[in-house]
Amino acid sequence: MATLSLLKCCPQFSLPTQTPKAHLPLHFKVGTSTVKSHFLGLKRHCPVSYSSSKFTIVAKVNKGSVPPAFTLKDQDGKTVNLSKFKGKPVVVYFYPADETPGCTKQACAFRDSYEKFKKAGAEVVGISGDDVSSHKAFQKKYRLPFTLLSDEGNKVRKEWGVPADLFGALPGRQTYVLDKNGVVQLIYNNQFQPEKHIDETLKLLQSL
Repeated sequence: MATLSLLKCCPQFSLPTQTPKAHLPLHFKVGTSTVKSHFLGLKRHCPVSYSSSKFTIVAKVNKGSVPPAFTLKDQDGKTVNLSKFKGKPVVVYFYPADETPGCTKQACAFRDSYEKFKKAGAEVVGISGDDVSSHKAFQKKYRLPFTLLSDEGNKVRKEWGVPADLFGALPGRQTYVLDKNGVVQLIYNNQFQPEKHIDETLKLLQSL
């Protein structure tokens, strides 16, 4: 109030002004870093580059939509198209990497419940950026009865809009359930509790 009175009675008096600093766009780069966690389980060196525009992730696949088609190699080097599964429900789960603690736990949980998925008439497909030989060894070691697809370069992961964790350093763990018409009925994301993906997908499949 005192300041206002002073300005009214003394118009020649003015308060010092401060030129606002320009807000520069946030952009920084972190060099190669190694991320290794028994919780998240990433086993490789990750070059990381961030910018403020990359912090907001807009999912390209939503519930009720038809996801982009893909053609990838399976663990045997055979070409697999998404359209191959049309006519039956399919569980497509994206995971960070073969042979990591969380991903191994998740794969084995799908394996142990595989008969329940078959009973529901559903197929299970796992996708990561590992190559065909890595998938083959992973499948053989843990006796996985379902298909693993190699998405080297993470093209399909990007097209589906699978969100990453740790500011982009760790590929996300996200599961989609498509009905027999290829329409997404469930999207489930949980990096820290990989086994929960099985519970949630089975719950949805049993209601279809």
